[in-house]
Amino acid sequence: MNIDYPFHFDQRGRTSATTDDDHIRDMIEQFLLTSPGERVNRPDFGSGLLQMVFAPNSPELATALQFVIQAGLQQWLGDLIEVKNLAVVSDDAELRIEVQYVVSRTQQTVSTTFTRSIA
Repeated sequence: MNIDYPFHFDQRGRTSATTDDDHIRDMIEQFLLTSPGERVNRPDFGSGLLQMVFAPNSPELATALQFVIQAGLQQWLGDLIEVKNLAVVSDDAELRIEVQYVVSRTQQTVSTTFTRSIA
């Protein structure tokens, strides 16, 4: 059983569970939305994405963030997934992260998009 993220209760009042595939997506989202230094005993966990939403928009910023995310996903989730394609798109007041990965256990290819904006 995998606990769903964000933590909540299901209709029966129990801790909400999720599938393995959804749990992996949840772990990617946790990495993206966590700031380095935020986790006790894991000070280098996190992408710093939330601070980047307020930074000046530029292709250079998107490229730098892409390298940080790629390295972090390999470090923290490399035993569960293999990242095939990663794109960070910076558009006005929005950052969009498009991740395509292969789940190691099933060899299934999954594509997902995470979007954050200041509006």
